[in-house]
Amino acid sequence: MKKQIISIALAAVVGAASLVGCSSGNSNKDGKVSITNVSYDPTRELYQEYNKLFEKHYKEEHGKDIELVQSHGGSGSQARSVIEGSDADVVTLALAHDITLIEEAGLINEGWIDEFDLQSSPYTSTIVFLVRKGNPKKIKDWDDLTKKGVEIINPDPKSSGGACWNFLAAWKYALDKNNNDENKAKEFVKALYKNVTVMDSGARGATTTFVENGQGDVLVAWENEAINSVAEYPDQYEIVTPSISILAQPSVAIVDKNAEKDGSTEAAKEYLEYLYSDEAQEIIGENGYRPTNETILNKFSDTFDLNVSLCKIDDFGGWDAAYEKFFNDGAIFDEIYGN
Repeated sequence: MKKQIISIALAAVVGAASLVGCSSGNSNKDGKVSITNVSYDPTRELYQEYNKLFEKHYKEEHGKDIELVQSHGGSGSQARSVIEGSDADVVTLALAHDITLIEEAGLINEGWIDEFDLQSSPYTSTIVFLVRKGNPKKIKDWDDLTKKGVEIINPDPKSSGGACWNFLAAWKYALDKNNNDENKAKEFVKALYKNVTVMDSGARGATTTFVENGQGDVLVAWENEAINSVAEYPDQYEIVTPSISILAQPSVAIVDKNAEKDGSTEAAKEYLEYLYSDEAQEIIGENGYRPTNETILNKFSDTFDLNVSLCKIDDFGGWDAAYEKFFNDGAIFDEIYGN
């Protein structure tokens, strides 16, 4: 099948563009404060539910209403939209690197990663495979994704944070399989990406391609996307957890320059801090993300495979090193996917 590069970024760009110049964080005439949360694709449902909880909390604490605005798209695309002028008060993105880019643009204060607990990561996730019911291609691990005739749906690491986590998990598996031989790991990952038939710009677009449009044999997915797809279509899909995956740590931060301009700094800080509350952690688990509160996480042991072997971004030297080696222009991803 001819490879397709499908861009679904338009909706995200339009959504982000609609925020440019808006006065998020300013108090309205009735005293209502407004916060804009620029987030990545698969968190739509999570923040729809969390925002209702936070609105209630804010009203109880402050005696007034707060307006919460959401924007979603590929994590890398969303970071660029903020740099280019989207008036975000907070960002809740797929990986720390995307927030660091906003910091480097002068919009977020240095040291943001230590502003909130657990390196400003109030929930985690991992990468799994979503397959069609009965698993007709018998996909059990990363090896199976390199087999002839297996069609993979996977987002683009150039625009999707989830796709970066996907790539790193596959790379770690290949290294372990080949005694840390990077040349063999490169050939393995090249064979895997040769089977990618649709590369969407974001994780939610990839889910839509696989689930709604019926394309492909396997979706390399955020765990929460796979969980929610199975819940919605229990007779059509099932989840396969590979032997090695990765501890994906989505990050959150106040966009300090925007929040200061808009007068929303304190409300923005409270908005992100409340993600660590027991009530919010329950909502996080219910939406397929892994709570960082261990007690609450264990309540969802029937939802998550808590025994899966997870590598970490530190195994790759951190995000700066990972981008330099794998995802920057001309790096390994371009090398293996362009040939």
